[in-house]
Amino acid sequence: MKEKVSWLLRIVLAAIFLYHGLTKFPVAAQMASMMAMPIIMIYMLAAMETLGGILILVGGLKINKAELATKVAAAIFAVVMLGAIMLVHWPQWSFMPTAAKPMGGMEFQVLILAVSAYFLVKGNEV
Repeated sequence: MKEKVSWLLRIVLAAIFLYHGLTKFPVAAQMASMMAMPIIMIYMLAAMETLGGILILVGGLKINKAELATKVAAAIFAVVMLGAIMLVHWPQWSFMPTAAKPMGGMEFQVLILAVSAYFLVKGNEV
């Protein structure tokens, strides 16, 4: 049963980060302009999200270095979520957009951060 829960979490995390990472590449220039960030930062973010999504899936396989893949993915996710919370969503809690926070609050990002922290600490010992 534990392995099924682990795969459920892995698939959900992978889907979230692969979607967000892969969809940033074609709109990097617009996103950089909107967020007043250098475009290279958007490309780095997209690469981190994509790599993390792949690694969390690889980490669930019964192969050598699977534990390392899980922990690296979790560390990537934690860094990305901390950045999203601090740069975009802080201090609003609710995910609903407001005039002050058009991208919504941080409750979703905090949940992803918590799941990432769990994988970072526990690795494949779910």
